[in-house]
Amino acid sequence: MLTRRQWLQASSAFVAALTSGSKLAAAADLKTVRIGVGLKSISPPVINLLIGEVLGYNKEEGLTVKGMALGTNANVQVAVDRGDIEVGVGVPSYGLPILARGEWKGAIHFYEYTYPYKWDIAVTPSSTVKSYEDLKGKSIGVSDFGGTEYPVTRNVLRSLGIDPDKDVKWIAVGAGVPAGVALQRGAIDALAYYDTGFGQIEAAAIALTYLPRPKNLPMVGGQFLMAQKSLLAEQRAMLVGVGRAITKASVFMLANPKAGAQAFLQMYPETATRGSSEAEAVKSVLEAVARRIKLYEPPYQGAKMGSIDPQEFKVEAAMNNLEIKDLSSFYTNELIDPINDFDVAKIRAQAAAYKS
Repeated sequence: MLTRRQWLQASSAFVAALTSGSKLAAAADLKTVRIGVGLKSISPPVINLLIGEVLGYNKEEGLTVKGMALGTNANVQVAVDRGDIEVGVGVPSYGLPILARGEWKGAIHFYEYTYPYKWDIAVTPSSTVKSYEDLKGKSIGVSDFGGTEYPVTRNVLRSLGIDPDKDVKWIAVGAGVPAGVALQRGAIDALAYYDTGFGQIEAAAIALTYLPRPKNLPMVGGQFLMAQKSLLAEQRAMLVGVGRAITKASVFMLANPKAGAQAFLQMYPETATRGSSEAEAVKSVLEAVARRIKLYEPPYQGAKMGSIDPQEFKVEAAMNNLEIKDLSSFYTNELIDPINDFDVAKIRAQAAAYKS
């Protein structure tokens, strides 16, 4: 087993080769971009937003990116509105009700970095619950009531004729492995969670059985990048650069997930379990993001990476009985063409060259 020091030294060598000898983007002439995420700490779910720093993609755009874990989606929204961060992760389940109330401020979504649908409901292998319909009268765990799985799963149950307020009991059980333990110990009958969260649980050797997804699941729940509208005019090149670096990182991850995981761990070695070897740490990251990677590319025929289909917003608004007549202040696709203006084959070749 490698020691932590040996692993970090090896990772440093990997990064040095990957960036062709260039220094990581920390020079004074690079513009710092703060990207806020609604997590309590930086973790693999946002890997494609951040590894452009190690892969050299941010530097190519004249940028250095700093990931900021702000705890909740609400905190991210406030930080964007106040200008405390340049870019934030936006989720429609939080933003659309604000828009419907006429309280939406100066932010606009300009890039979709995770597409629907990423939620499931899991039970223990011995459970008698075999379908979503069987959940009536049962207790369902969620990470917390501010998590995206809570409003989305409520909507899905409602579409099946199950009253999410009367027919089931909701219990906040915490994020990650503690959520799996709660299910394993019988504190809840089922666990509603998202792809990377389930990956963390399975990496802890907790057995899960996923309920079959109902037919015609709504295409809702994508995650987006948002910024103040003023930046579209004043710092357009910066936003294009952020989007392009993330798109390149996503293409890289799709081509060689292992190399992407190594890059992430070079940036955030503290996310690895203490005492784990390099191989164990990389495996842990890959298990967490295996399902998420599949959602980097749009599920719509001919759509470019990062492009936004407003139908997602319309469907989610209708599911929540929100009356929204105009979405023009909520999203834009005007940056998508320049964001995708790069040599995709070159990125894939770069990723392939770093296969172990």
